[in-house]
Amino acid sequence: MPAPRNRFDAAELGGAFGDLGTLIPFVVAYVGLLKMDAAAILLPFGVALVVVGAVFRTPFPVQPMKAIGAAALTQAAVVGGIGPQAVVAAGLVTGAIWLALAVTGLAERVARLIPRAALLGVVMGLGFAFMIEGVRMMTDQWLLAGLLLAGTLFMLSRRWPAMLALLVAGAAIAIARDPSLLPALGAQKASLHLPSFAWPGLSAGDLWVGALLLALPQLPLTFGNALVAVTAENNRLFPDRPVSERRVAMSTGLMNLASSAAGGIPMCHGAGGMAGHVRFGARTGGASIMLGALLLALALFFGDAIGLLFRLVPPAALGVILFLAGVELALGSRDPEAEKSDRFVVLATAGFAVWHAGAAVLFGICAHHAVRAGWLRL
Repeated sequence: MPAPRNRFDAAELGGAFGDLGTLIPFVVAYVGLLKMDAAAILLPFGVALVVVGAVFRTPFPVQPMKAIGAAALTQAAVVGGIGPQAVVAAGLVTGAIWLALAVTGLAERVARLIPRAALLGVVMGLGFAFMIEGVRMMTDQWLLAGLLLAGTLFMLSRRWPAMLALLVAGAAIAIARDPSLLPALGAQKASLHLPSFAWPGLSAGDLWVGALLLALPQLPLTFGNALVAVTAENNRLFPDRPVSERRVAMSTGLMNLASSAAGGIPMCHGAGGMAGHVRFGARTGGASIMLGALLLALALFFGDAIGLLFRLVPPAALGVILFLAGVELALGSRDPEAEKSDRFVVLATAGFAVWHAGAAVLFGICAHHAVRAGWLRL
């Protein structure tokens, strides 16, 4: 049977915004702390989303690489710390690594070594991590967040456009708290903005710092979450539109080379992002294409308004999005027919995945073989 065509309806539009919980905080931090160009960051995101939506025809996510972002942003305030050029260099190195893994077939061969129980544990742990981060974002405005969560769950249970309603409510709350947002947005005018080619400005020092301190520490996390887990999640949800680890690795490599060339940030495909898109109604690549087109329009014509638009989504609303994406992801890791030993591997691996997806993969493999060899009795 041919795979279904991409749809562009209200459900897909609502699901398109199901991954804002990771995109907005990182972009705001990169722009605010490292003074990077918001348009140069969002332009590659838009291109990547349009391409993966058209090629994979599923709500395939594109996210900032979290370990690289955390390392770069925590060092930004340190004298002589990591600067924007090192972030761009990290994207260049990351792109080269993932292209090599795809071309050689190594990404697919290594992924085949991961037992099912370990994979389910990684997915479950990532879901828990999303839920914990969502709750953390909701705690500062717990009453408001509780009302938004209750209203969103009510709408989801009736298959109404919950995400669109959540964004409208969040924007209304943001404007009520800061009325200056409305006239500031009205004053914005469209003007074409194209990022400059960033590679000639990179030095050998930038490449060294980007590779050693940013790109290499991110590699195991990306392998666990943005290659193995997202491939399994896509193929579980959409068996009529399967993807391979090799294609995902190729996509990761190409979009990072393009992002670094434009002066953007390292990107990946995260399983939590797919769960967020699906939780809010997306079922085809139309969601990715519509979000990508919106980001392209913002980057090309409204670069100065990006920061203002992101302020329309308060932390309480972002927390709700992350929490529900985590619930959706964790639900996908259930295996009611698993034996006790397999359930142990799943749960123990999930505990490690809350901390680090790459370490969880290694633990899960070791635990699986230890149980099968009889070294670990439960």
